[in-house]
Amino acid sequence: MHQAKHLLRDTIIVIIGNLILAFGVAVFAVPSDLIVAGATGIALIVCEFISVNYATVVFVINMAMLLLGFIVLGKKFAAGTILSSIIFPFFLAMFESMPQLQHLTSDMLLSTIYAGLFTGLGCGIVFRIGYSTGGTDIPPIIINKKFHISLGVCVYLFDVVVLLGQAFFTSFEGILYGIITVFITAIVLDKVTIFGEKNLQVLVISAHHEEIAEAIFKEIDRGCTFVNVTTGYFHDQQKAVLCVVNNREYPVINDLVMTIDPTAFIIGSEIHSVKGRGFTLPNIDLDKQKRDHIL
Repeated sequence: MHQAKHLLRDTIIVIIGNLILAFGVAVFAVPSDLIVAGATGIALIVCEFISVNYATVVFVINMAMLLLGFIVLGKKFAAGTILSSIIFPFFLAMFESMPQLQHLTSDMLLSTIYAGLFTGLGCGIVFRIGYSTGGTDIPPIIINKKFHISLGVCVYLFDVVVLLGQAFFTSFEGILYGIITVFITAIVLDKVTIFGEKNLQVLVISAHHEEIAEAIFKEIDRGCTFVNVTTGYFHDQQKAVLCVVNNREYPVINDLVMTIDPTAFIIGSEIHSVKGRGFTLPNIDLDKQKRDHIL
């Protein structure tokens, strides 16, 4: 039952992500003749030589890449990509068939910004749950698996090749705006994939580490870890307190530490994707756990 709910949730998220992605491409990027990466970019190049609907070309490219992914990476990968490969061209064709959406704005800068925003948001939603949007995502993944070349490097190289291919059919102004779109897409995609997962890792170096840890347990209900440290000047052996808190809890832990030891050394650093008790798992009764451990 849980697995079925998880699959249904992922399916809905993939559909929404591809809908947003297709909206950005079909409504803002293509009508404004902006250069775009991925299967859509290849399709636009093909359409310069063959009179065919670009959504159809995207579908053919996606199916070819899906077959390649199935052969090289296996059926599990294909199962996670097939939905995007089918519905993205469908949404492209749907938006393209709506004339009222093809002229939402005649301002190139607005088209550039919104193409980047919607493309980054759509891709980020799909990537966030571990799925692929298909198309030209697949060759870089294969190269990464087979030759252990950085996935980011492979993706950028493929995108650069596709973008350069469109440069011959696009105005210089369109190329410049297209580069802005690519940068906005990358920034938004990065923000979406880590949205809501930002926390702070706090390291407290103090001779009162036991008292500080106890206060964190009771006042903030967070677990702590003792880390062995050596002071740099006197070479004293002592323990530091390491814990992870959210942004709202950081001022509280800072006040607690300063109350106990005003000379404590506190380091707070931003981290992402925290897994475990208090974050992705329910909290536990720390006092009960301590009593059971003693017994």
